[in-house]
Amino acid sequence: MRRRALLQYGALGLGAGVATLFAGWWQVDGPDAPDVSNGRPLPLTAMDFAMTDHERQPVGPQTLIGRASLVFFGFTWCPQVCPTTLADISHWLDGLGTEADTLDVVLITVDPERDTVEAMAEYVGYFHPQIRGWTGSPAEIARAAEGFRVRYEKAPLEGGDYTMNHTSGVFLFDAAGALVSIIDYHEPREFALPKIRRALARSPSEAVSGTG
Repeated sequence: MRRRALLQYGALGLGAGVATLFAGWWQVDGPDAPDVSNGRPLPLTAMDFAMTDHERQPVGPQTLIGRASLVFFGFTWCPQVCPTTLADISHWLDGLGTEADTLDVVLITVDPERDTVEAMAEYVGYFHPQIRGWTGSPAEIARAAEGFRVRYEKAPLEGGDYTMNHTSGVFLFDAAGALVSIIDYHEPREFALPKIRRALARSPSEAVSGTG
């Protein structure tokens, strides 16, 4: 019930004010989170990992080549930042209208211990239907995180439970797999949409040549 309530809270975009948002930021991507100043993400074409999506299909970086893509790392038990970000992404997709049809959107878990295929399928079902959930072995998730330059770690909680500290931000790639931008946590839609449209407007040939 706790998890369902959190999901509904995020999916509906309900807020409890600045204090609540700050609490979520502190726990997931604040001063207690890992250092993320370790470089620019690799192009998707230079990454090598294998996962399974929430419909049990094999996926990897090559799955995203040929279309612009948004990639976010998170986990299904995330208390605030992940549902807020996925709700924001859902609003971005709604704002793009039919333009969003050629955009891939992926949530990659940093918590494979709890985020099974079934858990990912349930979780992404609370958000925009275009959002896909990817999970895999701890080793493959670590390989993916290395390519994206994402940091994450388990953070123990009282009572023997745990949460995950992890890099927030949404990675935006063009159709050739080159990084276009990193959209910040809770970035306003009027700033996010032009970035996404810029990636969508670049054809694969333009993306490869670096023009556009």
